[in-house]
Amino acid sequence: MRAKNVTATSIAKRFVDAINAHNNERIVAIMSSDFVFIDSLGNRSTRPAIDAGWQQYFAMVPDYWIKVDQLVADGNMVILVGTAGGTYVPKGGKMTNGNKWETTAAWRAVIKDRTVSEWQIYCDNEPIREKMRAAASEGTS
Repeated sequence: MRAKNVTATSIAKRFVDAINAHNNERIVAIMSSDFVFIDSLGNRSTRPAIDAGWQQYFAMVPDYWIKVDQLVADGNMVILVGTAGGTYVPKGGKMTNGNKWETTAAWRAVIKDRTVSEWQIYCDNEPIREKMRAAASEGTS
């Protein structure tokens, strides 16, 4: 990539754009070889498992989106604050408006060598878990 002014902020924004585009190839290309994903419970996933993890998540939430309202950078670390949401689709199920969810979220991106080396999410997963429980009780997951 040839860019005159590549900043941690611009790389974090590119990563969000790739996620919002559901472009697994672009997401993986922006991740460092030692990339670590940390979920809201503190569970850590690394490559190569996380490469497929994005695809699996987009199968479960095909319209997943991130909206960044505020962004703060400090050296190679970027904090993004906003909302995330989408529609939960149970395995073998269909996308329905009743399964839409949204939650306030924050993300921490650590940038290394023009790639994202860590992506940590801080959010309340209860909105999607509620949809998952309801689908399970209906026998559709």
